[in-house]
Amino acid sequence: MRSKDLQNPSSTKKYLAGLFLGILAVSTASIFIRFAQTEVPSSVIAAGRMSLATIVILPFAIKSWNEVKPNVNGKTWLLLILAGVFLGSHFATWITSLEYTTVASSVVFVTTAPLWVALLSPVFLKEKLTRWIAFGLIISLLGSFIVGLSNNCTITNQGVSCSDIDNMWSGRYFFGNLLALAGAFLSGGYIMVGRKVRNSLSLPIYTAVVYGVASIVLILLVVITGAKVTGFSPKSYLWIIALALIPQAIGHTSFNWALKYLSAAYVSIALLGEPVGTVILAALLLHEMPTTLEILGGILILIGISVATQRIRRKKRPPL
Repeated sequence: MRSKDLQNPSSTKKYLAGLFLGILAVSTASIFIRFAQTEVPSSVIAAGRMSLATIVILPFAIKSWNEVKPNVNGKTWLLLILAGVFLGSHFATWITSLEYTTVASSVVFVTTAPLWVALLSPVFLKEKLTRWIAFGLIISLLGSFIVGLSNNCTITNQGVSCSDIDNMWSGRYFFGNLLALAGAFLSGGYIMVGRKVRNSLSLPIYTAVVYGVASIVLILLVVITGAKVTGFSPKSYLWIIALALIPQAIGHTSFNWALKYLSAAYVSIALLGEPVGTVILAALLLHEMPTTLEILGGILILIGISVATQRIRRKKRPPL
């Protein structure tokens, strides 16, 4: 980014617009996954999503390889592989957590990813956590917790009543929650490594390698679990293709694009906008009206993202 862009409001709007596009795209993931899960195991869905997204992006990466080849050294390759392992392992641990704990509990723990990014970015990326991002993080996390618990909690005349909350800390539920928490940590690692590597690599190269490594991790999970990969209806395969094209190739790639210009902490907070978009899409496409708690949590998430947007500090970056 040229230095004059640092003070250019239109540049800020461009980066935030890219994040907004990413939020809209990733918000479709839960809808597509739900349709595909009527037949296809979750691990196969995740592996298919990443593998197909890699195939879509690969031609663009090959085209730009000669331009960025001088910047790709051993350390860069190591970081790219690490980011891919983080991303693939994030999906693997989070998906597996759903076999042991409730969806609500899993969502609550996996959405702590921005907290890990905020705590570790000053150490590994030397990015100062501004007070605006800190305030936005707190507000957005609170909103995410409310959305995550909305399926288990209801508002009554006596207050808020929640079921299955005690199970969060016992037996298989506890193991599932640990897996979801590991998924959050791995997601944070993926974002932070991306922030570091994106400075020297083009978007197609970065995403093709990272998505490719992640797909290998997920394919290994499918092999280890012995999940069925064939014999599904054409419609189920179409949902997986839609997952690869929209929430992954467009959604996650938009976030990876933004990592070159915006702090890792802010991008991770923006990712919390996904449940808000999902709730809206579920109301429009599935006629599932949001609960009072989902509306309250969604409002808090949007307020948190808005607060974190204030005074975004960007380092000087080269143009794409």
